[in-house]
Amino acid sequence: MVVVLCGAGAAAAGWAFSRVGTDTVGRVDFVRPLAVPPLAPARVDGQGRRVFDLLAREGSRDFRGDGRLTRTAGFDGDFLGPTLRAERGEQVVVNVVNRLAEETSVHWHGMRLPAAMDGGPHQMIRPGATWSPTWTIDQPAATLWYHPHPHGRTEEQVYRGMAGLFLLDDDRAAALPLPDRYGVDDVPVIVQDRNFSRSGQFVRTRNMFVGTGVLGDTLLVNGTVGPYLDVTTERVRLRLVNASTARLYDFGLADDRQFDLIGTDGGLLPRTVRTNRIQLSPGERAEIVVTMRAGERVTLRSTGPDLGAGTFADRLAGGRDRFDVLQLRAAERLAPSPAVPDALVPMERLDPASAVATRTLEFLGRGINGRSMDMDRIDFAATRGTTEVWEVVNAEDTPHNFHVHDAQFQVLTVGGDPPPAALSGWKDTVYLPPHRPIRIALRFTDHSDPNVPYMYHCHLLWHEDTGMMGQFVVVEPGQSPGRPPRHGDHTGHD
Repeated sequence: MVVVLCGAGAAAAGWAFSRVGTDTVGRVDFVRPLAVPPLAPARVDGQGRRVFDLLAREGSRDFRGDGRLTRTAGFDGDFLGPTLRAERGEQVVVNVVNRLAEETSVHWHGMRLPAAMDGGPHQMIRPGATWSPTWTIDQPAATLWYHPHPHGRTEEQVYRGMAGLFLLDDDRAAALPLPDRYGVDDVPVIVQDRNFSRSGQFVRTRNMFVGTGVLGDTLLVNGTVGPYLDVTTERVRLRLVNASTARLYDFGLADDRQFDLIGTDGGLLPRTVRTNRIQLSPGERAEIVVTMRAGERVTLRSTGPDLGAGTFADRLAGGRDRFDVLQLRAAERLAPSPAVPDALVPMERLDPASAVATRTLEFLGRGINGRSMDMDRIDFAATRGTTEVWEVVNAEDTPHNFHVHDAQFQVLTVGGDPPPAALSGWKDTVYLPPHRPIRIALRFTDHSDPNVPYMYHCHLLWHEDTGMMGQFVVVEPGQSPGRPPRHGDHTGHD
């Protein structure tokens, strides 16, 4: 149940004075089969490129089955989008057609690619226009995702439903005895929270005391309210994606059994981690393998995440909230599945002693290092082929996290301590516990462009929209940064 106390002016502005909490444990009727996003069709053109087509469009959906249609937006449908899938080494093209009544963009979250193809706020697509980025996949198998990234409008467009998965495959991952049949024993679990009005519309109501953004009281999993998944194999791989705009989740199973954590943002881990919890902030992903017993039902649940904040901020920012997320229903007879191996994929460790630069990024208020986002300002330049160490710190009790475009990174320390096993792999997004600096190592190996920047920002999307974002370029050795495209310049065309 959610209790929100509002004043007249605050309600009109979408602000709430107080938020007591949400607890749906034991109260969810799992009556709808989990929708699984379809694999996007692709074709190979005359240049040998894998070509996808995405149509950004408005729509409507009856989420609760009571006849109330919610106004939405999605790709190739009324909510969310299809799953794009490609192999390492392939060159891909994605033709994005904008049929919305407003500008949008499509950012390939977690992808290493040229800045001009990144889909940030400098690659806007006008209504009626088509944008066709192309790049070569050159990174390990991983669960990535895509979503809009217009400056000042990201939260609103993602909240309406514009997001989807981009799965990468490679030979190393394919050789492992892991569940890999999409939609059968390898299933995406895209988790989003929403508030609904009495008429069934999405409502973005924010707390005025702890400015995290929108915290919803209803979960959508792959766009499904109250979902269940029929499991037909002894082991099922769940690709967890926190696609919420502000909420953190602490995922586990209701009976507290352990599962196998096999991957995070940037792909498979070096070794399987046996655990009973995995916490994800907005934008983070995790791949887990759950072992099932024939005929049982078990619930994927999120308990109160550890925000590391004071009691007041913790209570108002969702740190006490609990949700029943998804029910797993095992068949009476389960097909056998191989055991999950201990060793997964080797990982080269970045040496912080080889770093050519150390940077400090302080998240405070609505800025980074005391500055709000400026589309016309490049904050710094990194040199291709070099390693850097960044110390990222949340200097207040309000929850923040950190996402960087193009580069996957390795977590070196959390508050001066070695990172937990769940942070042992490649990452592109990480939670920033208040007043505990996160040190990360990044290596810029692939692409350079002195004029077109990548973003780094808080992935609580209202924070990003209101200025907690910066820009950097990757340059060749000895090259100076140029000037970013003027705000208002676009690459989209008919």
